[in-house]
Amino acid sequence: MGTGREALTIGGLHHVEVWVPDLAAASRSWGWLLGELGWTLYQDWPAGRSWRLGATYIVLEESPALTGRTHDRCAPGLNHLAFHVGPPAAVERLVTAAGEYGWTLLFPDRHPHAGGPDSYAAYLTDGQGYEVELVAQT
Repeated sequence: MGTGREALTIGGLHHVEVWVPDLAAASRSWGWLLGELGWTLYQDWPAGRSWRLGATYIVLEESPALTGRTHDRCAPGLNHLAFHVGPPAAVERLVTAAGEYGWTLLFPDRHPHAGGPDSYAAYLTDGQGYEVELVAQT
């Protein structure tokens, strides 16, 4: 578990902030996934939550300044976040449980090689249109 005092890598990612239209739904899906990947709840306030792993954190916020209510992963902007998850069995364990937390497997006909024959990964989307890629170490 990170303490926030890990050695920093210049150019390393500090945090990612994702504005969501429904914080409760996003917290359920993302909170489960991030917890499974070793992230811990870092901050919690009425309009948002964040999870930390080492010196990096991910924020979900239902901002009052939000101008739209949907996310389109195929539009310009963020397409997905990709996470290392360990061996192929870890990918499959997460895919099996993901549906209970609002995630849907993308490209099921090509799973787990939707990224190509040398890739072992799962692509999931949540109920608000955000995508994650769960990448196995092979």
